[in-house]
Amino acid sequence: MKMDYRDVIISPMITEKSTDMKDTQHSLCFKVHRNSNKILVKEAVEKLFNTRVESVRLMNYYGKEKRYGRFSGRRSQWKKAYVKLKKDAKMIEYFEV
Repeated sequence: MKMDYRDVIISPMITEKSTDMKDTQHSLCFKVHRNSNKILVKEAVEKLFNTRVESVRLMNYYGKEKRYGRFSGRRSQWKKAYVKLKKDAKMIEYFEV
C-alpha cells in the first residue's frame, strides 16, 4: 500500500510530557497511521516540516473495551510516534503567535 506523506502523520500530540520533551530532549510526538513504520514516519516529518530527523520510536495502543449500560463496544486502535530531531535541525512550531 502506497501512502502519501500527509496520510502518515494524523496530528501532533500536545501534552505536558510532549511539551517538556520538545524543550529538553529536542523531540516531538505525533499520532500516526496504524500501518506506518519508522521509515515512513521519518520521511514524512522531513518532507512536511523541512527538518532533519535523528531517530523514531513507535508505540501501538490497543483500544479499550468500554460499556454503556448493557451495551459494550471497543475504542479504536492507534499508533504514537516519538520523533527525535538532530541537534542542529530547526524545531517545529505548532502554533504561530
